[in-house]
Amino acid sequence: MNTIARFIIFCPALAIVPSVIGQTHPLTPEYQEVTIVNPHSGVSSDTTVINVYNIFLENAPESFKVPGAPRFAIEGKDRKFYLGIGGTAKATLSYDWDNPIDNAYDFTTSAIPMTQRPGDGGLVQATAATSGLFVNFVAMPGDKNQLGVYFNFNLTGNGNDYGFNLCYAYIKYRGFTVGYDYSLFSDMAAAPPSIDNEGPCGFTAIPNGVIDYRYNINSKWSVAIGAEMPMVSATTGENTYVVNQRVPDIPAYVQYSWGGGKSWLRFSGIMRNMLYRDELSGKNRDQLGWGVKMSGSASVSPFITAYYQAAYGKGITSYFQDLYEGGLDMVPSGDGSLKAVKAWGGYLGLQYNISPKVYATTTYSHVRNYARDYSGGSTAWSGQYKYAQYALANIMWNITPQISTGLEYIYGRRVDMDGMSRHDNRIQTMLQVTF
Repeated sequence: MNTIARFIIFCPALAIVPSVIGQTHPLTPEYQEVTIVNPHSGVSSDTTVINVYNIFLENAPESFKVPGAPRFAIEGKDRKFYLGIGGTAKATLSYDWDNPIDNAYDFTTSAIPMTQRPGDGGLVQATAATSGLFVNFVAMPGDKNQLGVYFNFNLTGNGNDYGFNLCYAYIKYRGFTVGYDYSLFSDMAAAPPSIDNEGPCGFTAIPNGVIDYRYNINSKWSVAIGAEMPMVSATTGENTYVVNQRVPDIPAYVQYSWGGGKSWLRFSGIMRNMLYRDELSGKNRDQLGWGVKMSGSASVSPFITAYYQAAYGKGITSYFQDLYEGGLDMVPSGDGSLKAVKAWGGYLGLQYNISPKVYATTTYSHVRNYARDYSGGSTAWSGQYKYAQYALANIMWNITPQISTGLEYIYGRRVDMDGMSRHDNRIQTMLQVTF
């Protein structure tokens, strides 16, 4: 029996167990007031105590950049559902120097220009594109059949010119998440806080079409498995091309948590089957991709919180956000054949809790691939991305629970296979309002 068949049999069996309470980011507030705009004063036969903030939080994404719960909500009759609409208004102003990245919200090291016109060594940018809205809907809260729907978008869909960009659109039911969400191979709650929308170059943070299942064994141990849309980005040779993919990617993890869920260590794995066409033999061929990862966050002391990730694998560059769509899952290896590329990436971030309203963060990240020298590819080997470095320091001030500001410096460096390197520096500030 193959892996996909086992997964199809395994998932329905799990549907009889209660839904999972998801991991949250360490900066997620323990409590937030949610105002019910249409409170029902009538007496209900249901005596279940509903913590509205917690049910919204359980249904929301894990990311630091997405508000966990709305400030206002509509309550259904007899508390059969809660509907919240909220969002973020975020404006940033930045200045790049040396080799500026022409993107006001994402500092993507792979986008550092390797060639530049004389005189273009500085760039001022401003944007509100990461502003967005979300809808958080929970039906039958507190019941074993609790159903959640979440939808989120921002305005990063057309680069610096603004445009609709879908961030999340999923349904949650009895531990299953179905729709558009970040991959199980992405530990979004382990992201170090930043003004930069992209974050560390070695972060495995890619959204995808998913059918995922999460299950809490107890208050400390949890597991998950999924079947997700395959995404293959390869550099092809003269006699090869990538064909339609047939097999979903299979991610899974085991997680141990402590400190009331604010600290955790997650061990993740992923298996991939990548298909391509060998025109010389007239056949489709495949390459096995696999990856392993350790990630999480830990409260080192009341003053310091650590964020960490280390990932390694073969044929998984599409899962590193700096290498996404970079053509490095597979590269040419002789006439009519492609080979999966080894790669690793990671980061370490430290958050310094200066006061209840002020904190600072430092982060270092590195990602590297080991594509072997080839000839005749759609992208020359000498110009292929080899590795990148990313370093960040910021200070953030939560003026009120709804309003925050900050100042941030980022350094990025890209090195190609031929040894050519370029770097960029950015200093930026922001003003953000959540509602």
